[in-house]
Amino acid sequence: MVPDLPPLPALTRAEGELIDRYLDVVDLLGRINPARYGDTYGGLRAAQALVSRAAELRDALVLMHRRGEHEVHGDTLARALRVLDGERRTARVTVPRSPDS
Repeated sequence: MVPDLPPLPALTRAEGELIDRYLDVVDLLGRINPARYGDTYGGLRAAQALVSRAAELRDALVLMHRRGEHEVHGDTLARALRVLDGERRTARVTVPRSPDS
């Protein structure tokens, strides 16, 4: 049985889009991370997809700005990222700890 996740905080549509596109980019960067095991072809495919996903992330921020959403509410968006497994997903972008530490 999968445990119930806490509900997402109330987000505007543009904030939801920002979170989704951000996680798309993070997932791709995790696949490209040279400090993690992977093959060059998978990294190449992720790098190719990164271009369009980064543009979508930019577009989400542009939309927020045009709608007058000039402030990023970090605490609220961080809660949304946690609900969407953002901590695990962003950890794949970092350099893993060395085995001797």
